Amino acid sequence: MNYSTADSLPTVTPDDVRGAQKMLSGVARVTAMEGSRHLSQLVGAPVHLKCENLQRTGSFKLRGAYVRIAGLLPEERAAGVVAASAGNHAQGVALASALLGVRSTVFMPKGAPLPKISATREYGADVRLHGQVVDETLAAAQEYAAETGAVFIHPFDHPDIIAGQGTVGLEILEQCPDVRTIVVGTGGGGLIAGIATVVKALRPDVRVVGVQAEGAAAYPPSLAAGRPVSVESAATMADGIRVGRPGDVPFSIVRDLVDEVRTVSEDALSAAVLLCMERAKLVVEPAGASPVAALLSDPGAFEGRVVAVLSGGNVDPVLLQRILRHGMAAQGRYLAVRLRLTDRPGALATLLGVLSLVDANVLDVSHVRTDPRLGLTEAEVELHLETKGPEHCAEVGHALRKAGYTVIG
Repeated sequence: MNYSTADSLPTVTPDDVRGAQKMLSGVARVTAMEGSRHLSQLVGAPVHLKCENLQRTGSFKLRGAYVRIAGLLPEERAAGVVAASAGNHAQGVALASALLGVRSTVFMPKGAPLPKISATREYGADVRLHGQVVDETLAAAQEYAAETGAVFIHPFDHPDIIAGQGTVGLEILEQCPDVRTIVVGTGGGGLIAGIATVVKALRPDVRVVGVQAEGAAAYPPSLAAGRPVSVESAATMADGIRVGRPGDVPFSIVRDLVDEVRTVSEDALSAAVLLCMERAKLVVEPAGASPVAALLSDPGAFEGRVVAVLSGGNVDPVLLQRILRHGMAAQGRYLAVRLRLTDRPGALATLLGVLSLVDANVLDVSHVRTDPRLGLTEAEVELHLETKGPEHCAEVGHALRKAGYTVIG
């Protein structure tokens, strides 16, 4: 472990990342690099997707977890390891521990998605559900470590973790030697710090860009302050990058080596998840799709060739359904309308006839007759429609108003 003379924090070197790559040989997959014609046309330069969503355990987290645990002393391994996570880090620690023959305990929030809990148990971890939010879960894991002597495996704030994640950067340079910009989803900063460490050493001309969700963007204020600061709230669908404070170790690397950290909206995140499924045939979680969201939001800001790191694909099917619907709505391909009509025989059929004339596909109908807000002869109808874009949505609204209906929501 090396220490920076400036702030006495441990640092990571390119040699550390090369060593991690050797350690991960035969353990972590060299994930595919896929071209995206749609994004390339949008950006005006070749765009490639680094598919860490296809990594073992469904995310890049196995890389850092394995390197960290493999580096433990024999007596530390004997004491076991403990981690806290809502999903990806939990699975990475569980599998890495199993491969290395180390006992693992993983604390997860009580509300963690069932598929992630099940997968973590199947990889061999002792899963303990504690707390409603990750901060409570983290405190429980640290208390367990203090009581039992188990080694706490931090998800991002450790040089071994960063070195392991940096192997993604080595693979990018090997698979796409003429890359000009690398775009990386950023939470605590372990992945982008590792990538920047090796990329800036070997190819200082390559631009490294971080992406955070607007509702959980701790890096911009931290970079402005020159030190890690906490954000009061961290609300986003992208739970993989929902971190309230940058890690001390990755922050120092990001501050020195990363060119820019951008933010993206929830609409952009959902649109990116939808695009990855439709155009690339890849299931990607919102955090993993954040680089694609950045490209969609400001395509002219990126010099090609561009590599967007799809960091993970672990998304709960129930959440995925909501995200896809949200993404379709953001693109004008899904429309929910609520209106009132006279409660008489044939009224609903007449309404549906109007929608048929403008080629709006009805997905769902909710018909309410008894409500204190309604008059004696009124009914309220909520319709969920499949539409073809913003112009078609406007056409549907115009047709309803022309037919005498008042849209109330």
